[in-house]
Amino acid sequence: MLKIGSGAGFSGDRLEPAVELAQKVDLDYLVLECLAERTIAIAQKDKKKDPKKGYDPLLSERMHALLPVLNEKRFRIITNMGAANPTAAANKIIEIAKELNISCKVAVVTGDDVVKELHTDQEILENKNTVKDYQTISANAYLGVEALLPALTTGADIIITGRVADPSLFLAPMIDYYNWSVDDYERLGQGTVIGHLLECAGQITGGYFADSGMKEVPNLAELGFPYATIQEDGTAVISKTPDSGGAVNLMTVKEQLLYEVHDPAHYLTPDVTADFSNVKLIEVGENEVKVSGGSGKEKPSSYKVSIGYHAGYLSEGEISYAGTTAVERGKMAEEILRRRLSKEIPNMRVDLIGCSSVHRTSFGAHYPYEVRLRAAALCEDQKLAKQLGNEVEALYTNGPYGGGGARKKVSECVGVVSTLLEREVVDKQVNVEVFQHEQ
Repeated sequence: MLKIGSGAGFSGDRLEPAVELAQKVDLDYLVLECLAERTIAIAQKDKKKDPKKGYDPLLSERMHALLPVLNEKRFRIITNMGAANPTAAANKIIEIAKELNISCKVAVVTGDDVVKELHTDQEILENKNTVKDYQTISANAYLGVEALLPALTTGADIIITGRVADPSLFLAPMIDYYNWSVDDYERLGQGTVIGHLLECAGQITGGYFADSGMKEVPNLAELGFPYATIQEDGTAVISKTPDSGGAVNLMTVKEQLLYEVHDPAHYLTPDVTADFSNVKLIEVGENEVKVSGGSGKEKPSSYKVSIGYHAGYLSEGEISYAGTTAVERGKMAEEILRRRLSKEIPNMRVDLIGCSSVHRTSFGAHYPYEVRLRAAALCEDQKLAKQLGNEVEALYTNGPYGGGGARKKVSECVGVVSTLLEREVVDKQVNVEVFQHEQ
């Protein structure tokens, strides 16, 4: 049966669990899902500065570690680490293959960059604005399996993409391996369930799940990554790297099943409108959960497009206070900042981290001995953004006693909104790069 492993759930994910998974399990595919909405907009900015950049910053490290294992075990890698520049990413992989003297065939999927296809009067999904209301940095369509399947037929060792819907990275090899029809929405729905369960890597093995005294997870420091053994009808067993930390059980799988799902009966992807509402989960062994019952209906008529735009400048300033009057001095510092900045920066937010930064109230349950004041605001003007940090730093000698560890930072803020785009205007292409090692 088909075995697909998850080797990354986001761009900065750990590398070691992916290598261990590839070494210890006889995988057919290892999927590295590394692309978030803001990630690709930031990558587009990097590409504009240097046409050889714009791919995932950890691509080199991951490929240096995984190519030798791939060469030995002969599985295939599918990844969206191409980000804003899949072609440059493929060239980098070939460069690493040459360095390691490992034969490698890379298929590059392009077409998700649709900045030129957008119309200024297209409506934004999150509000009633239009594209012309935003200073656009990037626009990338969520491609589906129809972009990946031609790449799989090339026999490439590595398929690298830009923006592809996360579950599609896992669904495409299921379709290819079992020769499913792309109109078999029942199986595509079940396959999407499996892709959704795997896409966040360690989240289904106990990461982002553990809670002290409530939901114990063994050996989180050695958390293993998951893989699925998938039958022809899409039924699958989720497990993890043998002898690794973490856990796969009904609780971890249920939490991941509902993660970022607004309507379980109507989960939209480029491939299918998936229905998670009748999914059945059964623990069939230690760290083994069988998943069945997913289904689906016809796919949406349009692609969703993620638009990254310049949203201003984020200004941040921090300073710490400690001692029995730490909270009072933090509040005193806040009052100084508000009196000095409220006219120019009325939207400034001030938190006392350790006291009220998350729930905005202490609930009277804990009175901290130390707090860290953080002031932040989104400013249209960069000069004004710098003023906030300067005022926080000035609290050293112009505020309450004992302030320490002050820092300030101004960074360009990338916002994200969405729109829809007709499928027929998206030009999906596959190109192949090859390196054959010397005998």
